[in-house]
Amino acid sequence: MSDKFISRFFVRSDAKTERIVFPLPRYWWSRFYEYEWARQFCAPDDVALDAGCGICHPFKFYLSDVCHEVHACDIDPRILSAEEILKDVARDFGEEVSKRFPVKYFRQVFYCRASLTALPYADRTFDKIYCISVLEHLPPADIFLSVQEFQRTLKGEGMVVLTFDYPLVNFEYLAKVLSEAGLVFVGDVSFELPENALYSERDRLYCFRAVLRKGN
Repeated sequence: MSDKFISRFFVRSDAKTERIVFPLPRYWWSRFYEYEWARQFCAPDDVALDAGCGICHPFKFYLSDVCHEVHACDIDPRILSAEEILKDVARDFGEEVSKRFPVKYFRQVFYCRASLTALPYADRTFDKIYCISVLEHLPPADIFLSVQEFQRTLKGEGMVVLTFDYPLVNFEYLAKVLSEAGLVFVGDVSFELPENALYSERDRLYCFRAVLRKGN
């Protein structure tokens, strides 16, 4: 099985990208690796969700250039405002990027304000659900509700492509809620922390990736 299906810590030797739609800010220490890994799962026929997409974060825009249909949800009400999205783009990427922002991304993405704990989508809607560095911002009870919602809205053969900061998310608790929600790892999984693990000195965090599917 391809390495992309292995759930593990990111390491410094992993492939990375400096650009997803826009050049990425330097202080986004893990996104260079997260986005490069996650985009390997995109397919032209996919109906995809960027869950907890952020306001200016460009992965939802990238998905809309690759996938058949893309939805993006966030609890922040600014996600429904093109003006606010542009303001956030200017803040993180610069005024020039904001001025040249392709308006197609306001048409190609279906935006929704929603909590991950109560997704406003029908059962078995998505081929892929991407949740990039979001779970660490949720209390444990909401992590459980969120993975339940991922399981509910995922198609039978679909996948959840997930990253999160460690140790902000507890592995033992995560394994428990995934099992209870009916999600399993697609390929091999290793919770062992390697010597060359990607690490933020400033935040004292590591970054973990996981690929999930519905259990049998």
